[in-house]
Amino acid sequence: MTVMTAPAAAVAAPVPAAAPAVAAAGPAWQPVCALDDIWPDTGVCALLGGRQIAVFRLTDDSLYAIDNHDPNSGANVLWRGIVGDLGGEPVVASPIYKQHYRLRDGGCIENPDTPLATWAVELRGGTVWVEA
Repeated sequence: MTVMTAPAAAVAAPVPAAAPAVAAAGPAWQPVCALDDIWPDTGVCALLGGRQIAVFRLTDDSLYAIDNHDPNSGANVLWRGIVGDLGGEPVVASPIYKQHYRLRDGGCIENPDTPLATWAVELRGGTVWVEA
């Protein structure tokens, strides 16, 4: 009787099961409020993903979302700021020290070293949504 064995090179060690892949949680679109809940040229504050975000509606119904945290004062107050226009650029003035933040890109006009994060915002069927 002949016993056949596989050549040593053909015998593979058992392969451990791969660890399941964990998807990194990235930004997701979240509803904030109805458009009519934000008066023109004012803002509201939303807590999204543990972060305070200020959402602004301008007179022309354009929408902007920036961090609510004012890095110059350390307070979460930007949603209460005064919305305006400086040289054609929509801004919000902090209610504390009055620095102006551009709503389009979060830059601080008086102190360029303290920019804010901005967030994608859109209107869907009368509801304001932010990607955060």
